[in-house]
Amino acid sequence: MHLQASNSSSALFLTAAANNLLCLKLAEGLGVKTSSKWLTWFKVSSIPAIISLLASPAILYKIFPLEMKNTPDAPLMARRKLEQMGPIKSDQWVMMIVMLVTVALWISGEALGLASVITAMLGLSLLLAFGILTWDDCLSEKSAWDTLAWFGVLIGMATQLTTLGVVAWMSNVVANFLNSLSLHWFGAFCILLGTYYFIHYLFASQTAHVAALYPALLGMCLASKIPNLLATLLLGYFSNLFGALTHYSSGQAAVYYGAGYVELRDVFKMGITIALINIAIWGLVGAGWWKILGLY
Repeated sequence: MHLQASNSSSALFLTAAANNLLCLKLAEGLGVKTSSKWLTWFKVSSIPAIISLLASPAILYKIFPLEMKNTPDAPLMARRKLEQMGPIKSDQWVMMIVMLVTVALWISGEALGLASVITAMLGLSLLLAFGILTWDDCLSEKSAWDTLAWFGVLIGMATQLTTLGVVAWMSNVVANFLNSLSLHWFGAFCILLGTYYFIHYLFASQTAHVAALYPALLGMCLASKIPNLLATLLLGYFSNLFGALTHYSSGQAAVYYGAGYVELRDVFKMGITIALINIAIWGLVGAGWWKILGLY
C-alpha cells in the first residue's frame, strides 16, 4: 500500500521526486517552458493524484486484506515512544522552519526571480550554519553525489541529441507513422503514453528511463500536434506512476520488496492492477480536470 501510494504522492508535488525536475529540464531543451513550475505541476496533478492516492490503499485492502486488523496496544505504544523522545528539540524546530522556507521559495521562486538551485543551496547553507548538518554528513550521502554526477551526464547527452537533430528525426518518423493512421492527437497521445508507461518493465530506474526516453517521447508528442504543456506534464506524472510496476522499477520498490513481506508474484500482480487503475483514473478524471484548466 505504501509503495503504490508513494507514486501518487511523487506525482502530486514537483519537489517530491528528482525525476520531476529532470522532466521539466529536458522539456526546456525541446522548447517547452513551464511557468510557475511548482504551482503549475501541483494544480494540473492535484485532482487525479489525490484520487489515486486515496483509491490505491482501499483497492489493495480488498485484494490483499491485512492479516492483523486489530491492534489495541498501538496507541499506548505510540504514547510511550513519544514520552521517550521528549519535547521537540531546538534543532528539530530549525529543521522544520528551514524546510517550510525552502518549500515556500520553491513555490514562489519564479515570481521572486530566484532559481530553484539557489533555493536548494540556501536551505543547505542554513542547515550547515545552524549545525543541523555537518559537511561530513553531506559527503557521506554517496547516492546523492552519484545522482548529481549522472544527472549532469544524462542532461548533457539529451541536450546533444536534441542539438544534433537525433530526437527531432526520431520524433518526425514516429509522428508521420501515426499521422498515416489518421489518428486524432488524443489517440496518438494514448499510444505514446502507453508505450512510455509499460516499457518501464525493461528499466530498473525511473531516472534512467526519463533520461533515455522522455526527450524522444515528448518530441514525438510535439510532432504529433499534442498540446505541449499537457504532453510535458503527463509524461512527467507517468514517470512516477510506473515506479511500482515491479520490485525493480524504482529504488523504493526494491526497499519494500527487500523487507520480505510480499511474494514476487504478488508484486507483479499488484503492480499491473494498480497501473491499470491509475491509468483509468488519470485518463478519465484527469481528462475532465485538464479540460477545465484549458490545457486542450
